[in-house]
Amino acid sequence: MTNTPFNDLLSLASQTAIVTGGALGIGLGITTRLAQAGANVVIADINEESGTKASADLNAQGYKTAFIKTDVSLQTDVDAAVKFATTTFGSLNILVNNAGIYPNTPVMDMDIAVFEKIINVNLKSVFMLTKSAAAVMIQQGKGGKIVNITSIDALHPSGVGLAAYDSSKHGLWGFTKNVALELAPHNITVNAVAPGGISTPGTGMGSGDISPAMKELVEKFTQKIPMKKFGDPDDIGKVVLFLASDMSSYMTGSQIVVDGGVLLS
Repeated sequence: MTNTPFNDLLSLASQTAIVTGGALGIGLGITTRLAQAGANVVIADINEESGTKASADLNAQGYKTAFIKTDVSLQTDVDAAVKFATTTFGSLNILVNNAGIYPNTPVMDMDIAVFEKIINVNLKSVFMLTKSAAAVMIQQGKGGKIVNITSIDALHPSGVGLAAYDSSKHGLWGFTKNVALELAPHNITVNAVAPGGISTPGTGMGSGDISPAMKELVEKFTQKIPMKKFGDPDDIGKVVLFLASDMSSYMTGSQIVVDGGVLLS
């Protein structure tokens, strides 16, 4: 057996990745690290302004990215994103299912439409993207990497109001394990990353726009974290890079928790 040279272990040169929700927060952290490793990165995001800016900023730094507006809950948009990746860069080797929403609404106050939207964006989209992207990877015959962004809520609830979100993330973890079995014969690995508290635009942290209610929530949650701080999007980006690279060549069906130790508390 020939070992991959050390300097090539994290290289994604000549590979193409799709990152859903890749324009902001955790998604942008992932996009940036994959681009830095040499991958051509397609940012598939519903936010056209942020996606266009993220791609332009990264390209100005010498990286290769492209943006396509994508509603991951729609089959037509999913198929268009996969086709865009292969048409623009010639292949598809890595899929990162990162897009997700997390409305905080107790079940007894929740409308069925809200529940369905959360499931559609957080779970159904992963089924559609995985099926579409894996078909391309199988046809190419060179294997591939699929990384799903779950949550610590896939393992333990964070609080009341996230029942639909937790359902989607538990489902995503189960989907990850089963599809890992199905795609292993094609040398396509399927793994997951479970973030804990991460500083993103969604929390308002670092922007000065954080609401008093969110500030209180963040402070209370921080006290539960043994490391006493929220993570940075790059903390997730680095772990996704590990799973997308040869560093994780014999891993599939695994979930890496990145939470500052909060599940220990």
